[in-house]
Amino acid sequence: MSNTKITNLIHDRHARGHTKIGWLESYHTFSFGEFRDPDRMGFRALRVINDDRVIPGAGFATHSHRDMEIVTYVLEGVLQHKDSLGNGAIIRPGDAQIMSAGTGITHSEFNADRDKPVHFLQIWIVPDRLGIQPRYEQKHFSPVDRQGKLRLIVDPQGREGAVKIHQDVQIYSAVLDAGEQITYDLQVHRSGWLQVARGIVQLNGKELQAGDAIQMSGGQQLEIATLSDLAELLLFNLA
Repeated sequence: MSNTKITNLIHDRHARGHTKIGWLESYHTFSFGEFRDPDRMGFRALRVINDDRVIPGAGFATHSHRDMEIVTYVLEGVLQHKDSLGNGAIIRPGDAQIMSAGTGITHSEFNADRDKPVHFLQIWIVPDRLGIQPRYEQKHFSPVDRQGKLRLIVDPQGREGAVKIHQDVQIYSAVLDAGEQITYDLQVHRSGWLQVARGIVQLNGKELQAGDAIQMSGGQQLEIATLSDLAELLLFNLA
């Protein structure tokens, strides 16, 4: 790898914003809603990561977005999606769902289970251009596809069957059992973001727990190992 100076910065889970109302509990990695932190305004094209838990039967009523790439990643439970393009879908663990808001779209997201909560990450990425045609795409990636390895789930060209995004960013998903390790070469002139969704992992000797994240400069090899019985993570490769 390059001799470029390596700069990594941990974003501690305890420093996230927190919203708790009757039906929703949400932790905000970046500034969102009433949570404002000048040091947490986003990273590269990555603008929002909300860690949401919604009680049975409740959810986000119909609302609108423009000029944003919105990725939904369910960890536990089931989420029902409806939008003004006529799409209606159930999002389950292992699904990668993307909605390009573009010139404008309205949608709703509800917990489709009447008995169990749903836990999911909602991710906003700034698109590479404004005013695009709104679109929706959803694909499933089986546990086998993500077990013990990084599986590409979001990509601007849709490589390896990933859902497409209007931005120079790739998102990988991995599920690790106890003792499993993976490596990844983060290229020079790229940036990385690792979001721990579940469990405890070690990245190049640094311990990270669920809700923690780390931003990284390129030109380094990432060595990721699990320190818990089960861990799940998302790795972003950003321009």
